[in-house]
Amino acid sequence: MSDRQRARLTALIPCGNEEQVIRGCLESVQWADEILVVLDAASHDRSREICEEFTDRILVHEYVDSASQKNWAIPQAAEPWVMVVDADERVTPELRDRVLEILAEHGGGCDGYRVRRENLYYGQPIRHGGWHADYLLRLFRRDVGRYQDLRVHADVEVPGKVGRIEAPFLHDTHRGMRLYLQKFDRYTTWAAEDLYRQGRQPTWWQLFFRPWFRFLKMYFLRLGFLDGMRGLLIAGSAAMVVFTKYAKLWEMRYLDGQGRDGRQATDVRGVASEPDEVEPEPTHPSG
Repeated sequence: MSDRQRARLTALIPCGNEEQVIRGCLESVQWADEILVVLDAASHDRSREICEEFTDRILVHEYVDSASQKNWAIPQAAEPWVMVVDADERVTPELRDRVLEILAEHGGGCDGYRVRRENLYYGQPIRHGGWHADYLLRLFRRDVGRYQDLRVHADVEVPGKVGRIEAPFLHDTHRGMRLYLQKFDRYTTWAAEDLYRQGRQPTWWQLFFRPWFRFLKMYFLRLGFLDGMRGLLIAGSAAMVVFTKYAKLWEMRYLDGQGRDGRQATDVRGVASEPDEVEPEPTHPSG
């Protein structure tokens, strides 16, 4: 089927200070009808220069959080279908072929599709601990798909039928402890703020038991130990995220009780962004 007969697609790529990885991402989506890059206004490396080799549709926007950035960009897409690909991700040939099949069917009766993400950690695919079942809604009709109003781990919501794609895209989730720890502070703050806005109250058992449960679930129940040292590092990091998230929520509530705005205690504004996901927590949090 010719390109004129199938539905057309915009590959939407959020980007900021991603010169080390953005070229591979752009190369993997050259088949898309449009490549739309939304560049963090605070980006200061060669990311824009590299993007200009692949597309002339580069929009600059102040980065607040991942969901807000993408929701601002989605209506700017020229094509009726959108596929969101983060700068540290790659569309595999298998995924490309499957997406083109769906577009040839003009959506195949669905308004969106969850796509399997294969996560790499220090260059090795992670097969356990919960990472093997990582499906994200990344392909959807432009006019109906929007991200949830969450600062951490927001997912796309569409009102209609949602399908699933098994062909994966690749996610290079970890590029060193220094960058991880920078994002650790930012993501745990945003997660605590999400809980704060929901009116959640921290308790001692959340601080004590939830981190242990997260570690046990990922490392033992979901067989993270089969991934060796990488599995141990991932489960341990996820437990740290849970503890720190609730500790920051406790601090916010404590300062509220002192007549101060608790949300200012862990303000991380001014941190240059890399638009999403060297995630301190590998899967959507359950606690």
